[in-house]
Amino acid sequence: MTSAPLLAGVTPDKAQVLCVFVHGRGQSPEAMEEAVIRRLSTPGVACLLPRAATGSWYGARAVDPLNAETRGELAASLAELARDITALRTQAAHLPLLLAGSSQGACLALEHAFAAGPWSGALAAFTGCRVGQVQDTRPAADLTGLPVYLSGGDADPWIPVSAFAEAAAALGHAHARLRADIFPDRPHEVSAAEIAILDTMLADLAAGRHMNWSR
Repeated sequence: MTSAPLLAGVTPDKAQVLCVFVHGRGQSPEAMEEAVIRRLSTPGVACLLPRAATGSWYGARAVDPLNAETRGELAASLAELARDITALRTQAAHLPLLLAGSSQGACLALEHAFAAGPWSGALAAFTGCRVGQVQDTRPAADLTGLPVYLSGGDADPWIPVSAFAEAAAALGHAHARLRADIFPDRPHEVSAAEIAILDTMLADLAAGRHMNWSR
């Protein structure tokens, strides 16, 4: 059973850019709206925040080996995310889309990209990695040219640096246009620096600008 996502920002018919922001384990769309979306300054953003019916998108840790149960849960959550993305994009198909997520939501966003391939827009994965391990069979779509921001913490309790690095390598092999940051001693949350990068990405997409990672 799915639960209704949360809509924030302007309506799609008045938007300049679309955003889908996926919450993490034990979080909610409302928590992400308060912690992240309300702190953005870019005007004209229509944001949809999907909701995991059970509070998480899958039961295992992202770094655990994939088994049949996790694969089933992941497939169901990816299907739900794809439906939410489609529902938003059909209201403003001409606009770019920034898919973003935090923690488990970042992992789900990454898996969507590797399954679905690139789109008109960008991806931001805050404290994310691939779900499963290197030896697991996982989708690996070509992401040529897709701007991707990947962040992590050096002592994060859920996503170790090794998993962050493996995700960065996978994105590199997929030809994504990648910026990756590790934040020393950062709590397991979306920091002010990460929110500022999200804001810049949205502003660049809204203005039709080439994303400038040197800023």
